[in-house]
Amino acid sequence: MLKGALALGAAAAVPTAGLAHADEQAGRAVGNPLVRQRADPHIHGHTDGRYYFTATAPEYDRIILRRSRTLAGLSAAEEAVVWRRHTGGDMAAHIWAPEIHHINGVWYVYFAAAPADDVWKIRMWVLENRNADPFRGTWTERGRIVTAWDTFSLDATTFTHRGARYLAWAQHEPTTDSNTGVFLSRMSSPWTLTGPQVRLTTPEYDWERIGFKVNEGPSVIRRNGRICMTYSASATDANYCLGLLTAADNVDLLAPGAWAKSPAPVFTSNDTTGQYGPGHNSFTVAEDGRTDVLVYHARQYKEITGDPLHDPNRHTRIQRLGWKPDGTPDFGVPVADGPVCPLGKGRA
Repeated sequence: MLKGALALGAAAAVPTAGLAHADEQAGRAVGNPLVRQRADPHIHGHTDGRYYFTATAPEYDRIILRRSRTLAGLSAAEEAVVWRRHTGGDMAAHIWAPEIHHINGVWYVYFAAAPADDVWKIRMWVLENRNADPFRGTWTERGRIVTAWDTFSLDATTFTHRGARYLAWAQHEPTTDSNTGVFLSRMSSPWTLTGPQVRLTTPEYDWERIGFKVNEGPSVIRRNGRICMTYSASATDANYCLGLLTAADNVDLLAPGAWAKSPAPVFTSNDTTGQYGPGHNSFTVAEDGRTDVLVYHARQYKEITGDPLHDPNRHTRIQRLGWKPDGTPDFGVPVADGPVCPLGKGRA
């Protein structure tokens, strides 16, 4: 397997005038949708007591940030654009699925982008900001994450396990009939892969192959002696859903057989609550410091005219994440629009 390497990109300055420091409403009830027309949501709960939010904008042309001391406050928090697509070259189209991470005191955003003249040549890219405040300073383009194959790749997420940093992502594997599977590799830096790149899952069940044969959007939560990795499957319409991989917390995550795959989806559309296509999730913890929270997007209707990717109404939503007696997550069903069960009283 190839080791990752990145060419350095140009620097992009972030304007500081008019940036929001958040809607600080500690007592406000959380309601869904949390943020409208923001798909693939990622919320990072930081040590400064704030939640940092980013997601895909339906124009696919920029990377946005919000922050608040409460999850509810993200709904009305002013939104800052920290990076825009290029007018040409490799980062000019399909700006998708950003995630914000704080690694060794430095802020990073992982995202996908494509050339203006080949909009499906999507690859993964990294921005870096060394300022303590990600709404200030300079976001530097660290370049592309290089994988073993130069193929369609997106949805990078990173986490640590037993002292090592990993990247999980979705990619098309040559010689297969699937659009994407989910892969895992160790990292030697926040933008460089090292060692073997292992496929964790590929679309094999019928529910993963509706419309498109897709496994994508991995997200990780560690609880109860397990590492749990969700991923999204099928087309981005009402068939979109979450699958689940689990591994023991004490194993080599790159070893064959380390991960067990659920044979059924764990989070799906629900006619009763009126939520369709729930997927591309992330995890955070409520203001009480204990309650696990599922963050995801869904639409409020099933029928879509044209390409689902051109329909802007994938809204960010949140709800409590439960746990089963065997230590695996209990996702329940996508909750209906309106108030959500209290998730905490807010941070000081």
